[in-house]
Formats: sequence, C-alpha cells, structure tokens
Amino acid sequence: MLLICGLGNRGPKYAYTRHNLGYLAVERFSERFGISLKRKALGCTVGSGSGVMLAKADTYMNLTGGPLAALMRYQGIEAGSLIVVHDDLDMEFGRLKIRWDGRDGGHKGVRSVIESIGTSDFFRFKVGIGRDPAMLPEDYVLSRFSPGEAEELGEILDSVADALDVFIKDGSARAMSMYNNR
Repeated sequence: MLLICGLGNRGPKYAYTRHNLGYLAVERFSERFGISLKRKALGCTVGSGSGVMLAKADTYMNLTGGPLAALMRYQGIEAGSLIVVHDDLDMEFGRLKIRWDGRDGGHKGVRSVIESIGTSDFFRFKVGIGRDPAMLPEDYVLSRFSPGEAEELGEILDSVADALDVFIKDGSARAMSMYNNR
C-alpha cells in the first residue's frame, strides 16, 4: 500500500495558505479519485481505496512527523511506500518536482517526517510556491494566494493529482519523466 501524506497546518486560520498546498493537493486527489478523506486515525485524517491511503496530520506542519510515523507503524507501511506532498519556497509557483530521498531543504514539515520515521528514503512531490523578496519566508508561506495565483491553483492541484495517479499506476520513473521537466 502507498501512503500519500499532504503537509499543512490544521485549522481555518491556515486554510488556503501557501504552506497548506500539500493538504490541498491530497484533498483534490481524494475528490478526483473518490477516496473519502474523513476517518480519524492516530492523529491524522485518513482515507483509503485501491491500494492507496491518503493522510493529513491533524497538527501543525512542524509536528507532522509524529502522527505520520505512528500511522505508518500501525499500517505496516515502509518509508519506501511513502509520498509526501508539500510546498517548496525555492521553486517557481506551480512547478512540480518529484524526488526520491534527500534533505529537508529547510522545510520544517519534511524535517519532522525525516526525524520521526528515521530516514529520508521516501518520495516527495514538491510544489512550487515561489518567493516574495519583500516578505520574510515564514510570513510568505503563511500568506494566502494572490488573485492571479488563486486562478491557477485548480489547474496546479489537478496536475499534482494527475502526477500521483501516474505514479500509482505506472511507477515513479514514469511519473518523474512526465512531470519533472514541465
């Protein structure tokens, strides 16, 4: 079974902020592929179907690793079957990059996952949010999308859902070759 975890912050204060792009992507995948994302388990909101489990930790971004690690242990899911979907401050808005392994890149949610599961050997679906040089990074990631970005957001989330579907059906190499160079 693959576990797809979207990173984000819980609560309405953070809904539709740049840092919640992982949550939004998993929710879009859930809607498009009919996997109900409503059940509570080990500090996460989860849903499953067709050999895939979706999860959003019901905590703040920097604490995601604990609930996710507990869910993985309980479900018997190895790190190699984990996909973490998250925002990336260092990529242009809307760009998708699929990556295996590596460091956290300064992303505290990814750092929490690595520390909690004890390895960086998992897949990441990094979705670019760009940067605003006039804002501190910690303020920018918690800001809402601009009107122009909000118009593009649906298409970006659909692209991430499509990439996840290709990954599930055709494997990581196919998904990487199709989506990393766009």
